[in-house]
Amino acid sequence: MDPTYTAAAAAYRLEVKEFLSANLPDGWGGFGALNGDEADDFMVSWRQTLYEANYLAPSWPKEYGGAGLTAMEAVILAEEFTRAGVPSGGTNDGFGIRMLGNTLLMWGSEEQKAYYLPRILSGEDTWCQGYSEPDAGSDLGNVGLRAELDGDEWVLNGQKIWTSAGHLADHVFTLVRSDPDAPKHKGISFLLVPMDQPGIEVRPIKMITGDSHFNEVFYTDARCPKGNVVGGVNNGWGVAMSLLGYERGEAAATGPIRFQGELERLITLAQEQGVADDPIIRQRLAWCHSKVQIMKYLGQRTLTQFLAGHQPGPDAAISKLYWSEYHKLATELALDIYGANALHAAGRPSASLFQTDDAGAESSSASWIGSFLGARAGTIYAGSSQIQRNIIGEKLLGLPKEPRV
Repeated sequence: MDPTYTAAAAAYRLEVKEFLSANLPDGWGGFGALNGDEADDFMVSWRQTLYEANYLAPSWPKEYGGAGLTAMEAVILAEEFTRAGVPSGGTNDGFGIRMLGNTLLMWGSEEQKAYYLPRILSGEDTWCQGYSEPDAGSDLGNVGLRAELDGDEWVLNGQKIWTSAGHLADHVFTLVRSDPDAPKHKGISFLLVPMDQPGIEVRPIKMITGDSHFNEVFYTDARCPKGNVVGGVNNGWGVAMSLLGYERGEAAATGPIRFQGELERLITLAQEQGVADDPIIRQRLAWCHSKVQIMKYLGQRTLTQFLAGHQPGPDAAISKLYWSEYHKLATELALDIYGANALHAAGRPSASLFQTDDAGAESSSASWIGSFLGARAGTIYAGSSQIQRNIIGEKLLGLPKEPRV
């Protein structure tokens, strides 16, 4: 592990800081200090600012609308955005840029990259992810959404569930069963499907927080062009695993910065509530500190590998499992410190690798109940903790596969 930065990297870091200083409002307190329409308006304007500065997908090649930055420059950009409490391009548009865009660069045809990547960056296309089904959650290989070729089009019939932001998207990248007679991991294809058509119905799901971020999506003779397969027919499993690597692994280096900021607010909360000298609270805070430090070193290892050209793979499961299990206990501590007052959900939820950061939020008590509820979901989305343990055991440690019923 050698996460040292060169003099050129230090100069680029200064350039990024100058960009942030020039483009953020005076007295900027972090995205988490914004609420409601104010937060929504900022996200729209900030995305446009990043687009105009070529910072939405900084590591993409210039011919596809990226900035062509080196891996080191892209990491520095993400680090400084995280410290400033503003979303990066991949966080602002996680499905389109971080997940699908990076996957198309690896697996897409030249025609697919030339057509879709610029439209992702411009915002002309808005994407969601169609993976989970009622019978294919943790066991993603059990996907049953049927895709049958009819001339020059695929015809889709079936259902997806837990489709994040599906009610806001006009396209979905989805896994389908394209060969029902093949072994279950061999008969899957990865399709790019327009959602604005009569054959697709989106039904929002009410969550415990009162929001409806997730959706059920029903396909009834929905269609997409034959050429919208990414990575080849019946080769969707490999494409899907690459995409999950980006989903789980990209934030390993910047995530510890977010969790460190959250921990500092948690310590401030303990001081404000007069419990910072309580021996049990101090012991739990010290535990959180040790875990965040371990997270930092895990991130530095991932960063070192990334700078050496290693793309996210099964090892991304380590960081995902670690931070999601940590965050459950850290947010439980916050509620224990804050007591009944935690039920007053002021501000945006605290740190999460798959949400925009709230570094610098006005109050150390900002929406701890929202963070607590969200932390439960963190052990499920992007791959449940049980599945992450299986991946680590089987793919990294070489242990026997889990027995199947």
